[in-house]
Amino acid sequence: MLSDERQIQIAQLVENKGSVTVHELMEIFKVSESTIRRDLTELDANGKLVKVHGGAIALHSVYCTTDDDFKERKNWNKEGKIAIAKYAASLIQPNDFVFIDAGTSTEFMIDFITSKNVIFVTNAVSHARKLTQKGFKTYVLGGEFKQITEAIVGEETILSVSKYNFTKGFFGTNGISKRNGFTTPDLKEAQVKQEAIRRCKECYVLADSSKFNKISSITFAAFSQATIITNVVKDKEFLYCKNILEVNKQ
Repeated sequence: MLSDERQIQIAQLVENKGSVTVHELMEIFKVSESTIRRDLTELDANGKLVKVHGGAIALHSVYCTTDDDFKERKNWNKEGKIAIAKYAASLIQPNDFVFIDAGTSTEFMIDFITSKNVIFVTNAVSHARKLTQKGFKTYVLGGEFKQITEAIVGEETILSVSKYNFTKGFFGTNGISKRNGFTTPDLKEAQVKQEAIRRCKECYVLADSSKFNKISSITFAAFSQATIITNVVKDKEFLYCKNILEVNKQ
């Protein structure tokens, strides 16, 4: 089979399946690993797919450049988000000083927090309301209110969060990629997340299985900078990552 013909079939296979591994392609086309990696490099360069560690993923399932409404997102993968939130809440210990990022999964975790003598800082008004209703001392960061995600962002927010030193931080994300890290569509939100992660001793990203191998416009942290709490790992690329906590296996 000519390389051009093989590459056309590889691109179609990735488009249909969403993702493939190098070893899968080696078995299908009966060629060497170096040949497949060369094919994927050329296809990536030509904009036919996205080459990732160990394989490739489809373009249509990768890039997301806009935010979805917070109220709509609360019902997406709700069962998985609740399982993630419950486990995340169990990591909070007495006397922790915790940052909780805006987001649907991080809001769900507030319902399950049982530790006492914990102080919270957040950039989400709804989170602050729930935390204070539960009797926790809570600080809300100042800045610009972004309605679609209900997050507080901007230069003032970054300045405010830079004053703190957190024992733990819990973050949301729009996408997770080994190559591109943790991503979000909005620059201002990314800057707040980035600074908050820098101020945390322990960082956790709450992400249901749909967030893996997706990329948004702005990277706010490298893949290795946080522990990922997820409901289930479906992508083979992430199965043996040491920084992933799969709640179904805990």
